[in-house]
Amino acid sequence: MKWLLSLLIVLLLLLQYKLWVGDGGIPEVLHLQKEVAKQQQNKQNLEERNASLAAEVKDLKQGLDAIEERARSEMGMIGKDETFYQIIHASE
Repeated sequence: MKWLLSLLIVLLLLLQYKLWVGDGGIPEVLHLQKEVAKQQQNKQNLEERNASLAAEVKDLKQGLDAIEERARSEMGMIGKDETFYQIIHASE
């Protein structure tokens, strides 16, 4: 009977070792869960960026308003019937 109890204790210790230290153990599973959460967040950020870029491409393809807005903001362009005024503040 003692040898059976000893055998069961040894088996229990081996299983506990495998559970805590071996491949696929609890620490590795927790690490992988954190990695999955990080990758899901990264994926969501990229999906939002792609949606934004797709909307911008759609605007540029369909209308001149988006093109005009970009030309004004990025290149400083003005329309044919507009007058450009530049205000220079005197430095003191």
